[in-house]
Amino acid sequence: MNFQQLRIIHETVRQNYNLTDAANALFTSQSGVSKHIKDLEDELGVELFVRKGKRLLGLTDPGKELVEIVARILLDAKNVKRLAEQYSNRAEGRLTIATTHTQARYALPPVVTQFKKAFPQVHLVLHQASPGEIVSMLLDGQADIGIATEALEEVAELASFPYYSWHHAVIVPPGHPLESTHPLTLEAVAEFPIITYHEGFTGRKGIDQAFAKAGLIIDIAMSALDADVIKTYVELGLGVGIVASMAFNPARDIRLNLLDSSHLFEKNTTNISVRRGHYLRGYAYRFIELCLPSLTEAAIRSGVKPETDVELND
Repeated sequence: MNFQQLRIIHETVRQNYNLTDAANALFTSQSGVSKHIKDLEDELGVELFVRKGKRLLGLTDPGKELVEIVARILLDAKNVKRLAEQYSNRAEGRLTIATTHTQARYALPPVVTQFKKAFPQVHLVLHQASPGEIVSMLLDGQADIGIATEALEEVAELASFPYYSWHHAVIVPPGHPLESTHPLTLEAVAEFPIITYHEGFTGRKGIDQAFAKAGLIIDIAMSALDADVIKTYVELGLGVGIVASMAFNPARDIRLNLLDSSHLFEKNTTNISVRRGHYLRGYAYRFIELCLPSLTEAAIRSGVKPETDVELND
């Protein structure tokens, strides 16, 4: 048994049992992948994959258990390398943050600025992705830290911590009829076409639930992945916008007005997540602490969720 065999087993499962894709991902040949799998099965004395001819269809029962062990072994192998790097080059390296557009655009700029001043020799990668993609990147070891509102807290393999809370806000062009509606109600908003986030992004589920709970059917005229696109089309008069409140900047968004609407929608919480068992360099802990000072290295290591009442409005 060797690490190459273990990497091949892991990658074959990741590539949905497609040996060609697994071989390409590992820069080897398909025949080599097949041979390594067969050699390992012969050594262990059990079949790891369900087969139909030469095709792999899935995992056998021993294969399912082995894959979990292999994932831990490969994770620890990476951890050994990170440990060595931590003590040989404490202020150098690479930090990958997987996050959504909303967090990268509106929440993280001050944190990134402070981090780069403190660690100028660390190559910071800010990878924008959907919540589901962020989970996959964390689990696969492609990202060190994940920041998003959706999906992260639901995954047992991830340690998730509350970062900050926020509300959705209603935005309209100047002169819109909703500006004279006090207090603003969901019924009033529902009379107009709505432009908001795509399903699965930036609390869209909470928006849908608020209207559904009120028994209202809304006309989603457009949906987008980020607030900048939403604001552009609201400016053009194509609908009423519902965005994360911190996405509105009165100094920049001079052709839009923000309406008092925090009472209309439930509070959202953005989480910071890391994979359990994933070795983090010292500067990764510092990045998290810059996001939330109470989220110290000790708290992260212990998995303790600190008390936080931080709310980001604008």
